Parts: sequence; C-alpha cells; structure tokens
Amino acid sequence: MTEAHTWRGGGCHCGAVRFEAALPATVEAQSCNCSMCQKVGFIHVIVPESRFRIVQGEGRLTEYTFNTGVAKHLFCSVCGVKSFYRPRSNPDGWSVNARCLDEADGLTFEIEAFDGQNWEAHGHTLAHLSKESA
Repeated sequence: MTEAHTWRGGGCHCGAVRFEAALPATVEAQSCNCSMCQKVGFIHVIVPESRFRIVQGEGRLTEYTFNTGVAKHLFCSVCGVKSFYRPRSNPDGWSVNARCLDEADGLTFEIEAFDGQNWEAHGHTLAHLSKESA
C-alpha cells in the first residue's frame, strides 16, 4: 500500500526562494556530521524528484560544489540560506532542510545520526530515500 503524502511549503529566511515537498506523516530524517552540515545545522529530509518542486525564486539560487562535485548545494543569493539541495547520496532526488519547513504540525520526525564524516562508508545507506515507495 502506498503511504499518503501531504504537500508542505518552506523556504529561505528572506522568502525569495520557496519550495514544496510531499511528505508522509512520519518523516525519516538525518542529522549529518559532515563538514558542511555540521556548520549549518542541516536536517536532511530526502525526497524523490516527483515529491519536490521549486515554486519561487529558482533564478535567485546560487550553486556551490566541492570534493566530487556531485552534490549541488543551492543557496538563496539574497539571504544565503540553503533550504534544499541535490545530494550526492541521492542525485535522483532532493534533500530538504527540515528546519526550513513553514509548519511541522502533523509531522513526526524520526531523526537519525548519519556519519557523513565517513561518507564513503555510509553514503549508500541513504539511496533508498529518493525512490518512490510501492
């Protein structure tokens, strides 16, 4: 049986960039200790491509890549907030920052620690999160 998803809005601090993500009532999320996530406090909610859409400000996004260049870190060029990005672990999906959602009412977050400092050993464990559920 397919789990029901509800579209939730979110965005950057200044409101120039807005997105929507279809999320289930119970959301699997990761708190990562890699050099990037640790500094910005990003809480990952990885969703398939079909459950994510940019609704405003795509032209205001600035891209940053490092290391392998696979992950596409996208920041609002006005306020600098990274609300979502294309993750290296899931290049077929999106990682939304749970902290950038407008409302979390009705959502239960199951936040697990992810060892991003040792990404090569653990990155594959996230691949299922950008796949459509049956």
